[in-house]
Amino acid sequence: MSRKIVTRRSPIHGNGVFAARKLAPGVELIEYQGRLMTHAQADRLYEGGVDTGHTFLFTLNERYIIDANVDGNEARWLNHSCAPNCQAVWEESADGNPKKDRILIETLREIAPGEELTYDYGISLPVRQTARMKALWACRCGAPECSGTMLKPKR
Repeated sequence: MSRKIVTRRSPIHGNGVFAARKLAPGVELIEYQGRLMTHAQADRLYEGGVDTGHTFLFTLNERYIIDANVDGNEARWLNHSCAPNCQAVWEESADGNPKKDRILIETLREIAPGEELTYDYGISLPVRQTARMKALWACRCGAPECSGTMLKPKR
């Protein structure tokens, strides 16, 4: 079977992940991988990180975060889009151990070979969403319905 994805430079931002072949809806592409840490550990390690506009951290569950800065795979290069063609799916471990939960990226619709793969990051920060914060977390997806920011509304 041929490879499903390839990583290369993205017109959206930095690196991106692209379909290597035609993909059907509901195809599991890759697991988001990296170092597992608690929320408290991530807060200590990345203190003040909300001002960077860039992160490889993915909330796994109430207890853990995946840090793709360490031992991360190609999934960390998927870019955000306000009109995504993929989604992040949380898979709870069969034995209920939160350390074994997983985040899987799967397609939402049919995807053409060469098309960039994106998902909605759904970023929620514990700070006020000022114009400065929205600009730091600017979205570059180019979708007609682009909100201009990767931050989720605080509603």
